[in-house]
Amino acid sequence: MASFQAAPGTVLITGTTSGVGLYATKALIDRGWRVITANRSPLRAEAAAVKLGLPFGKPRQLQHLEMDLGDLGSVRSSVDQLLHLLDDPLDALVCNAAVYLPRLKKPQRSAQGFEISMATNHFGHFLLIQLLLDNLRNSSRPVWTGKSWGFEPPRVVMLGTVTANLKELGGKIPIPAPADLGDLSGFEQGFRDPITMANGKRFKPGKAYKDSKLCNMITTQELHRRFKDSPIVFSSLYPGCVANTKLFRNTPKIFQILFPWFQKIITGGFVSQSLAGNRVAQVVSEPEFGVSGVHWSWGNRQKKDRLQFSQELSERATDPLTSKKVWDLTKQLVGIID
Repeated sequence: MASFQAAPGTVLITGTTSGVGLYATKALIDRGWRVITANRSPLRAEAAAVKLGLPFGKPRQLQHLEMDLGDLGSVRSSVDQLLHLLDDPLDALVCNAAVYLPRLKKPQRSAQGFEISMATNHFGHFLLIQLLLDNLRNSSRPVWTGKSWGFEPPRVVMLGTVTANLKELGGKIPIPAPADLGDLSGFEQGFRDPITMANGKRFKPGKAYKDSKLCNMITTQELHRRFKDSPIVFSSLYPGCVANTKLFRNTPKIFQILFPWFQKIITGGFVSQSLAGNRVAQVVSEPEFGVSGVHWSWGNRQKKDRLQFSQELSERATDPLTSKKVWDLTKQLVGIID
């Protein structure tokens, strides 16, 4: 037996109707985990899982929960439903779902009136994490340490992106603009109409996505700072450029054709959906990834059998004053009262 061998657990994954979330679901089920998915359409999630050959009609292995991350009311009611159906605590939460709408001429609004990419990618996941922290703390997933049995810590895993990290080339791309929350005046002013951006400036849909993913990585870093004494491991990851997923379905058709080719032939950064899903499963399940505060990466140029490493994040993601401000303002905007 390996020196460290953890038993499978129960994980909630958001955004599994396609792409990385769907393949992470498969990778975790293949490892023996029980997976609960959270999507706007459980029927679509189930159909995608069946098409991929995942178990059908076996709720102890795979269950589908309705949750619209762009609607804070839906997040709250879905968590209530989840906590009623769980016999034991969750062992992991994977925040994967994201919307990317780079061709919008004017902003779409969430049920609460927020710009939709920030509402879905950041606000919804932030609230989801807050509502599940107490449940996750009670996780007791067994692990064999080579000499005795112990307990593997529960994990909150956030999908990050290279385009929100100014320390990497992808984060410096000036079109439409690098991720930058500015002074967070948009948050301070309530982030509702006419406010569309975190910095309070004019709407740029591609940047709105990048900003929301920067908020995701800031949230992970702030969770790690605030809950160092907690048993929960908080981490994020960039699994590589999965250039052919439905995340890009709202880009021009020519981009959808050329972008995967560019990543495969020119940059060498292309990662298959299956490999990306497997990397997410590793961060969720394997003991060597049980380090809090790390942003895991496999690099921007892919090599066979490449191992993970801790990627340095820019000050925009790690600055404690900015992180505290994002945390405090987000709590107000999603309606969490201490």
